[in-house]
Amino acid sequence: MRTARTSLALVLAFLIAAGSASAGQQHAVTPQQLAAAMREKVAVENADRAAVREALARPQVRDVAASMGVDPARLSGAVDTMSGVELKQAASTARQVNDQLGGVTTVALTATTIIIILLIVIIIVLLAK
Repeated sequence: MRTARTSLALVLAFLIAAGSASAGQQHAVTPQQLAAAMREKVAVENADRAAVREALARPQVRDVAASMGVDPARLSGAVDTMSGVELKQAASTARQVNDQLGGVTTVALTATTIIIILLIVIIIVLLAK
C-alpha cells in the first residue's frame, strides 16, 4: 500500500512538473506580433471608413442620396457600424466613386451608377442591423 502511494505521488509530481515546464514554452505568435496585426487591421478599417466618408461627403453623392429619399447624415452614421466584408465592399465602391469624381465637375453615367451602388450597399447594411 505504501509503495502504491509513493508511486502515485511520484507520477503526479512528474505530471505536474511536465505541465509547468510546457507552460513556459513560446507561443507561435508573440504578443508584439499580435499587437502589430491588430494595429494593422484597425488602420485598414479606419482607411476604409475614411474612403466611404469621403465619398458620402461629395455633393454629387449627397444629391443622388437625396433624390432616392435617403438621408445622407444617416448614411454617414452607418459607416461607424460597418465592419468586415460589408465595410470592404463599401470602401471599394467608395474608392471608385472618389477616383471618378476627383475634381471633375460633370458626373458621368458610370459615376452615377457607382454612387447608386454605394448607397444601396450602405442601405442594405442599415436594414440588416
